[in-house]
Order: sequence, then C-alpha cells, then structure tokens
Amino acid sequence: MALARVVTFDGIDSERMAQMQQEIEGSGGPPEGMPPSELLILHDPEAQQAVAIVILDNEEDYAKAHEILDSMPAGDTPGNRTGVTKYHVAARMS
Repeated sequence: MALARVVTFDGIDSERMAQMQQEIEGSGGPPEGMPPSELLILHDPEAQQAVAIVILDNEEDYAKAHEILDSMPAGDTPGNRTGVTKYHVAARMS
C-alpha cells in the first residue's frame, strides 16, 4: 500500500513559494538517495500556508524518504514546518 508523507508549513508568501518552485524545477530531481516518489505542493497565499505531499510505494521507501527529508537543512524548506504526518493512501486517481 502506498504511503503519503504530509508536511505542513506556515509563513510562506507568494514570493517564497515562487522561489521554491524554481528551485524544485531547476534541481534536476529529488535529493540523492530518495526513493521513487510523487510530489504535490499546495499553497494558500492568503494564509501563507503550504502542504507538501510525497507519495511513496511502501513502508521501506517511506522510512528512507523520511530520513532524507527530515535531515534537510531548515533553509531548504519553504517556511516554518508545523507538522509531519504519515497517511495510508486510500485512493488515488489522476
């Protein structure tokens, strides 16, 4: 069963989100060692909040991704991290 690592952030204005989007698109891919995953970032510019959702295939990939992402320097995140939650992906469609 797929798992989702859902991280919430506060204090992210539109300028910072645009900067992060450019960094993500220009990075050439995920951090080194990161298992295959899907990334979705949601932003509410009025509330200056964001949600980052990383979907991974299994528990082993989730654990590896969590270790890599949790060790990233605070300056590499879009704002103040307010929470990290693991979810089972109950349904998925695109």
